[in-house]
Amino acid sequence: MIGFIARRLVNYLFLSAIATMLGYVLVSMTLQPSARFLGKNPPIPQASIDAALDKMGVNPKVPLLERLWDWVTQLVTTGSLGISTRGTQVTADIFERSGTSLRLLVIGTILGAVIGVALGVWGAVRQYRASDQIITYASFTILAMPVFVIGVVLMILATSLNQAVGTNVINFTGEYTAGLQGGFWTQFGDRAMHLLLPTITLTVGAVASYSRYQRSAMLDVMSADYIRTARSKGRTRGSAIIRHGVRVALIPMSTFFAYSFGLILTGASVTENVFSWHGMGEYLLTSVSNSDINAAAGTILFTSILVLIAGTLSDVIYAALDPRVRV
Repeated sequence: MIGFIARRLVNYLFLSAIATMLGYVLVSMTLQPSARFLGKNPPIPQASIDAALDKMGVNPKVPLLERLWDWVTQLVTTGSLGISTRGTQVTADIFERSGTSLRLLVIGTILGAVIGVALGVWGAVRQYRASDQIITYASFTILAMPVFVIGVVLMILATSLNQAVGTNVINFTGEYTAGLQGGFWTQFGDRAMHLLLPTITLTVGAVASYSRYQRSAMLDVMSADYIRTARSKGRTRGSAIIRHGVRVALIPMSTFFAYSFGLILTGASVTENVFSWHGMGEYLLTSVSNSDINAAAGTILFTSILVLIAGTLSDVIYAALDPRVRV
């Protein structure tokens, strides 16, 4: 098992390194870091522009391969991803932003996966009955709605509730209330309240997605021979489905969950922008819009590491559910 994971980890590391270097080349070829210096009044001297770009290591006058080599060397020797256009260290920005994204996304993702899998199993077991139809129609309705629509609707409902009771029962802008005074529980309660609507938004979307995948996987195994064998040995239908069917149906879901959980840290930019959370999703968008090569390349590296972790986690879960993988 350890050797199996080690081999996979080496493969993922190799692929992550290639993806990161190709990502750096891509953003360096497409983004124009000097654009933010142009059009100023009075004009900025070209020497000053070159000096600023040289400090960040993104001067297009330097050959691309040389810039890539310097960036990789700096990353390997010092762990630095360079300086952003704001003058901050990209490595520090990513650590801070990823922590924000993790606080925002982890609860909604886990809740969405657990509830979605449960509803998917329920829908498959009660196929075409009223409960299955309701879950199906509700899931497709949610999947057809853009994420920002769900967030805005929740914000409107929360605003109406606040107006009805005459006070801000639910706060939803930002991670916390600026300038709030109080002890630990006051601060904790404020952050929890700010987390409520984004968590509901993420949970609703995840439930709709996971329930569809899990229902399809369950339908594939419910007519399998081992289910009939378990029934013939005296197990009830429910026991055979839970003990044998659900475990097998979770095998393809393990890969889907692992990669979804890993990539959601950089893929929830819409949710972060709607609720004004300054996480990795927003960081990716601002780095591209500001032609920030170091920040964009750092985000690509961060994403590739998440894929590496997600792939390893997927292999571990897969092996735990299917003993044949260990051979």
